[in-house]
Amino acid sequence: MLTVDFSRFPLAPGDRVLDLGCGAGRHAFECYRRGAQVVALDQNPEEIREVAKWFAAMKEAGEAPAGATATAMEGDALALPFPDESFDVVIISEVMEHIPDDKGVLAEMVRVLRPGGRIAVTVPRYGPEKVCWALSDAYHEVEGGHIRIYKADELVGKIKEAGLRPYGSHHAHALHSPYWWLKCAFGVDNDKALPVRAYHKLLVWDIMKKPLATRVAEQALNPVMGKSFVVYATKPHLPAVSDGTRTTETTGAAETTGAAAK
Repeated sequence: MLTVDFSRFPLAPGDRVLDLGCGAGRHAFECYRRGAQVVALDQNPEEIREVAKWFAAMKEAGEAPAGATATAMEGDALALPFPDESFDVVIISEVMEHIPDDKGVLAEMVRVLRPGGRIAVTVPRYGPEKVCWALSDAYHEVEGGHIRIYKADELVGKIKEAGLRPYGSHHAHALHSPYWWLKCAFGVDNDKALPVRAYHKLLVWDIMKKPLATRVAEQALNPVMGKSFVVYATKPHLPAVSDGTRTTETTGAAETTGAAAK
């Protein structure tokens, strides 16, 4: 289940991609299938071991085209072990709401991204997330859990402050919002509650079968109750000045599409 929409976030074969806070690896796997040179980084060693196994299985099965590469590694989002301008693309999906120093994470992503490169940031959407917090303290009061709820303009503002230029946004996973509301209502660790089990089966069926009816329904509902908010941005090129040095770009970083500000 992808949160980043690759029709809005184009990826070319050979692109150097960092999936920061990769978790189980869903976006890293998709980038690998598209021919990218992928680094999947997370601080959780167990998840990194699993992602590495899946990368190896994908290579063995021929799921990635020639020239594609994939590496899974442990790392700290606030001290990325890469030189400046190492990547063409950075993806950070459902991670920033966990990290106290979110501005520091954005600064590190900007550092390792080449000028002209692209970043995709996804976080839980304000409205559906507020419902979850209201229904259950256990949903967010856990070690490593969510520590903030972003408003759309807040996230876009921080992205601009980091020196990036947002160019688009959207919401995703509307059908998943009710599932998490049910989880919070019946207990986040209570997977045996009938409404939770029934809705989970519906989601699995939807993911596996991709029926037209639910695709249309989710597309219609995403603007209203999409579980995730997604922002796409670029790192501006630095303009040359007369003495041959380069300076930071002072225009453009404050621009964004109307959709991104909603």
